[in-house]
Amino acid sequence: MLGIITTKHQLQTVSIGAADGTQLPVSIIGYGRPVLLLHAFGMDARQFLPFILPLTQYYTFYLPHFRGFGLAADLKLPQFDFIEQYAADIESIMQYIIKAEQVDSLPIAGISMGALVTWAYFQRFGVDKVSRYLNIDQAPIIHNQPDFQGGVFGTRQVDIFAKFDALIDKTTPYLEVEDFRHLPYEIKTDLLAMERSFSLLSASRKHSQQLIKALSYRAPHKIALMRHATWQHKIRCLSAYVELPYDYREVLKTVNIPTTLLIGGRSQLYTPKWQSYLADKLPNAKTIILPKSGHAIPIDAPIGFYKVLKGFLES
Repeated sequence: MLGIITTKHQLQTVSIGAADGTQLPVSIIGYGRPVLLLHAFGMDARQFLPFILPLTQYYTFYLPHFRGFGLAADLKLPQFDFIEQYAADIESIMQYIIKAEQVDSLPIAGISMGALVTWAYFQRFGVDKVSRYLNIDQAPIIHNQPDFQGGVFGTRQVDIFAKFDALIDKTTPYLEVEDFRHLPYEIKTDLLAMERSFSLLSASRKHSQQLIKALSYRAPHKIALMRHATWQHKIRCLSAYVELPYDYREVLKTVNIPTTLLIGGRSQLYTPKWQSYLADKLPNAKTIILPKSGHAIPIDAPIGFYKVLKGFLES
């Protein structure tokens, strides 16, 4: 156990062994019933903290850091299919929580990529260990299909995936370069521009976009000296998103636990209409739409997100 702090109301981090022996960092905070929160692509699990701190007297929150992100930034992926790897890692973490907390099941909330991992988890391991599920702005499919046009980026998918392909082709010769500072300047600016545009697509509120623009700005001299520990991991994940089908629609009919679909009414990543359609495919689901929010609901609608999370846990 790493950095243990005496009171459970303060953040601590434990290492949980995965099936392949890798030690996975999981941040824990709170005192009460266990809850598992799964973070988004590029996110640090500790970014949930502002929303869960008021609830730590009632719940113990487990915040895994997916390989390649947050406190797990230095962990490599043993396979190309990172979503399936993450799902297997979550099963190891679930087994740990159930034993440590002496419970039969617990709630899961997943946002964006974390929610896609949850759909993969349900397909592979079932729902027996999950008491209820909060799906935050994520479809169970990535690529649009003739019978389902609700994949990532909606009608813009072909154009945006073409840009991803171009970036992947350009960066592939440099994937063995560990130090971001040693990449050609053009490669670095293209990578940073992709990250910035992805973040801007995720937010719809003006104040959110202004914040993203301010935080993502890099002066040329800073780009030259910048360290970027996760750039290779992000490129590999983008490659998997583009190449692999990631279609978990068949598992919907088996997810009979109470499920809440939290949808950003202005989401540019997953069309609200197609997300709402999922409620009819799930045996026990309800839909909550935050009409002014984009995909990044905690940024666009922080108060609304907190209220929905609190209500989900109290239900």
